[in-house]
Amino acid sequence: MKVVLFCGGQGTRLRDYSETIPKPMVTIGYRPILWNVMKYYAHFGHKDFILCLGYKADKIKDYFINYDETISNNFVYTLGGNRIELLSSDIDDWKITFVDTGIESNIGMRLMRVREYLEGEDMFLANYSDGLSDLPLPTMIADFKSKPDMVASFMRYQPNESFHVVEADASGLVSSIHSIAGTQISINTGYFVLRKEIFDYMEYGDELVVQPFHRLIEEKRLTSYQHTGFWRAMDTFKDKMYLDDLQKKGNTPWAVWDKNDSHFIKKAI
Repeated sequence: MKVVLFCGGQGTRLRDYSETIPKPMVTIGYRPILWNVMKYYAHFGHKDFILCLGYKADKIKDYFINYDETISNNFVYTLGGNRIELLSSDIDDWKITFVDTGIESNIGMRLMRVREYLEGEDMFLANYSDGLSDLPLPTMIADFKSKPDMVASFMRYQPNESFHVVEADASGLVSSIHSIAGTQISINTGYFVLRKEIFDYMEYGDELVVQPFHRLIEEKRLTSYQHTGFWRAMDTFKDKMYLDDLQKKGNTPWAVWDKNDSHFIKKAI
């Protein structure tokens, strides 16, 4: 299946980085978060990508045009560097379509602007490109395929951070406050499986998970997949530091492509 990646946002909560590069190009370790998301999909055989570009699109284009395979692959260096023989490759079998979807476009508008590149696809994948997970993608896809009346599915996740849910009346009087971890509240993580019929529920200017999804809800055609493993969005500098720290420790559960990763070693034990 083709994978639509929304890469046009400005990432204002990562201002220290987003003034010079788009949010998907902020690095975790030595590779951008966008590369990690694409590597995740490629691991499961989905290597045909459509990048919905916007803010500082040139930075993303330049990264792939000048992509350096030697950074994350083994190679043989001879003739004083005049000859480099790669022993493995990251992206030689990837197909990447770069599409300018506008600076100010929302997610729904970006999706509509790449519709022509999805011609002939009965189903496709989509992602916000700012969150990492070890979601068992084939299982989520199989779950969606088993529900032919559904038009869209997304990964839902129960946050375990130290947020507290507050219930209060119109005057502000608090009746309850408790940890979000103890509730049934789940969030949309931005990992989607969609059928082509999604476009029948969209109008120009719609935000994907607002108007179109609410139309689907009314017709009982929106489903979700609960994931209880790892997921983390990189919305703030604190999030980046957290993911960087995991990377430094070799604890990268999202790196499902790395069979030697400590995450898998621990599971095997």
